Amino acid sequence: MRTRLLAVAASFLVATAALAQAPPEAKPKTAPKGAASRLVVSPSADMKWADLDPKGAPGVKITDVWGDHGKGAFGSFIKFPAGFAVPLHTHTSDYKIVVMSGTLIQAPEGKPEFRLGPGSYLMQPGGNYKHTTACDKASECTFFIQSAGKFDLKVVETAKAPDPAKK
Repeated sequence: MRTRLLAVAASFLVATAALAQAPPEAKPKTAPKGAASRLVVSPSADMKWADLDPKGAPGVKITDVWGDHGKGAFGSFIKFPAGFAVPLHTHTSDYKIVVMSGTLIQAPEGKPEFRLGPGSYLMQPGGNYKHTTACDKASECTFFIQSAGKFDLKVVETAKAPDPAKK
């Protein structure tokens, strides 16, 4: 019995000693090597603005911040001239949009328009989300747009009424 008591006491002392030890000191977390090499700074004065589509969208300008809007995933600033409007259309990919200046106007097909001023956010679904987009006539609109896919715009063909002269 005495042996069992000594064994239990010894086990208790070993367990207590193990639990009482301080955990090893955690090393402070540091940034991975090369973090500074991934820093990107783009002052607005250095951005290179280009025509988005001079024939289909005159006056609309774009500057890519990251990626390439014509090839795949991207983040870009877009400027619409005051009063610019796009007819009913869709996009293949979702667009995440933050309005920087002006008032962006959007109207989902069959629903009332909504107006978004500076600081507003819009997650615009890709696929079959038909809508019009415009910039208020008071001033140009600048917004940041981000997408996992390339930029596209597919104008929705509207049904034409039959021409009575062809009967």
